[in-house]
Amino acid sequence: NCRYREAIQKWDEALQLTPDDATLYEMKSQVLMSLHEMFPAVHAAEMAVQRNPRSWDAWQTLGRAQLGLGEIALAIRSFQVSLHIFPMNPEVWKEDLSWARKLHEQQKAAKSKAVQAQAKGKEVAQASIPDYDFESDEIVAVCAAIAEKEKALSEAKTVVIVSASGTVETVTEKENSSSTPDESIFIRAR
Repeated sequence: NCRYREAIQKWDEALQLTPDDATLYEMKSQVLMSLHEMFPAVHAAEMAVQRNPRSWDAWQTLGRAQLGLGEIALAIRSFQVSLHIFPMNPEVWKEDLSWARKLHEQQKAAKSKAVQAQAKGKEVAQASIPDYDFESDEIVAVCAAIAEKEKALSEAKTVVIVSASGTVETVTEKENSSSTPDESIFIRAR
């Protein structure tokens, strides 16, 4: 009657009386899956499998709960154990295991696409970085011009002073003068 919360209370009461009953844990797991509470459902199904490892329906429920968590590989293994115990179960063959394998193939394909997209993104990133020739004639000419300008400024002993107020002043020092232009805070720049 879709009274899942009440059912969980009843399963818990029954488990208080008979804590080793695997069937109760398995049925509680099914109810929890109906409520989309997958982690507790997996826990309950694992308890059922621990209590009775030969219960094919406990393994089937565990596989379904694991699928609900997205643990496809674990679910496939649980379904395989269920089939090993009861190989004539058409529900596990046709519905559960085939669905889990289909999801596993889709997951592998998605991972493959993601890896390919990541590799393609790296190729594009590598292709978009230009290969600069730092020894080209233009670069060498620019560096030489900058060096000549700096050489000329250093020979003239020119100093650029930026005061704290923001005023900029260019001062050329005389060879015999050793005094600073003023005693204010300044930044020396070339």
